[in-house]
Amino acid sequence: MENPWSGVVQIEIDGVKRPMSLTLGALAELEVDLGEDTLVALVERFESGGFSSSDVLGLIVAGLRGGGWEVERADLLAAEVSGGPMGAAKVAARLLARAFLLPEERRA
Repeated sequence: MENPWSGVVQIEIDGVKRPMSLTLGALAELEVDLGEDTLVALVERFESGGFSSSDVLGLIVAGLRGGGWEVERADLLAAEVSGGPMGAAKVAARLLARAFLLPEERRA
């Protein structure tokens, strides 16, 4: 279940809704995966529009792991994400934004 107050975002993969959350561990894995040295650089990469579909996939994998599903990139290569590539990018952007909002700034 999606919960904007805790930063949880839901994604539908192959017809199954799964929670995503960017825990500190998930963010650390994402930094390594995307080759960024800092959280600021990671966020700026997405804010600037300088991200690739591989970056979106990495963000989704990190979020799914943070949400409790031990998934690998390879598990998602042939998966169907609700909304297609654009849907995946929108959910990934919402996930990243919620991870860095203060509780009082979070809205549904």
